[in-house]
Amino acid sequence: MNHRLESGFANLILYGSMAAVLIFFYVPIFTLIAFSFQEGRFLTLPFDGVSLKWYGDLFRSDPALTALWNSTYIAVVAMVFATAIGTMAAIVGVRYRFKGKRAFQGLAGAPLAFPQLLLGIVLLLWFSVLGRWFGFNTGIVTAIIGHVVYIAPFAMVIVAVQVYNFDPVLEDAARDCGATTWEVYRYVTIPLLWPGIFSAAIFAFLLSWGNFYITYSLAGSTRTIPTFIFSGIAVGSSPLYPAIATVVFVPGILLVILANRFRLRGNRQ
Repeated sequence: MNHRLESGFANLILYGSMAAVLIFFYVPIFTLIAFSFQEGRFLTLPFDGVSLKWYGDLFRSDPALTALWNSTYIAVVAMVFATAIGTMAAIVGVRYRFKGKRAFQGLAGAPLAFPQLLLGIVLLLWFSVLGRWFGFNTGIVTAIIGHVVYIAPFAMVIVAVQVYNFDPVLEDAARDCGATTWEVYRYVTIPLLWPGIFSAAIFAFLLSWGNFYITYSLAGSTRTIPTFIFSGIAVGSSPLYPAIATVVFVPGILLVILANRFRLRGNRQ
């Protein structure tokens, strides 16, 4: 009887903690989504009414659409480079033995330990010096470079998990069948690592898409969604900004679900 009571109490604590975490995470998000449907101009309760007009204003706002395009462009380019660099670093760091391997792994993962704000400031100082030497200003290109520096280690860690589970016997079998090194990578290694690479790419995109500190430090006058919302809220609140956040949040959730499906498929393979 005591054992059943202890087990029930433990389950109560476990499920209660899970519920508390979910409430803590998602109540602010769903509150934000609810405010995006408010008819009135100010974020107040109770609502003045329910309306979709703020979504209409969003898609008619040239500054908002420009910020959306800038965020998408920076995130896509940063995703491609960060995923490629992270994949190569994961394969080299896991599969090969060489002198200085531990130092390579430590240096490759070092940006993970840097707070985004600190990393953004350091990169800003670096680009300021280079800008004076070579005559350029901060903008989209410097923001992309900063995002790649920050995101590539995350992509490396995600792909490395897939590489650890990879059976090198499959590559040996391909070589025994006469495949060249390039053919082994093209037809065996990359396809089997693809679920991890795809998951890393989606994660890299989302990290870049919602990044504020590095973008704020390195994008100059270029506005992305996070910096556009920040500059707007600094002036005054409006349901337009919850509408923007909702438009950004929903695709992000769908991408996370898609990445998880690819990860599960990779585990089954």
